Amino acid sequence: MLIKKNRAKNIELRLNNWRIRIFCFLFSFFFSVSADAQCAMCRAALGGEGNKVQAQAVNDGIVYLMVIPYLLVGAIGYYIYRMRMNKKQD
Repeated sequence: MLIKKNRAKNIELRLNNWRIRIFCFLFSFFFSVSADAQCAMCRAALGGEGNKVQAQAVNDGIVYLMVIPYLLVGAIGYYIYRMRMNKKQD
């Protein structure tokens, strides 16, 4: 009898936890604040209208710098996945 009560309480807590997660996600999605992601020196160098090409080059460089960590995390994740699949087959 006690186990059934604990089980029901755990299910209720999980549902409440899930609702809180959904609320936090929706709140952060709808009420996000945009921010400028450039340092003061980059903004001063790229602030004029004549620097369109230079601004595009800086933005491309930022994208290239962002790709490397994602590739590393993906490679590590793939390595772990392959390692686990090999363990299951053995």
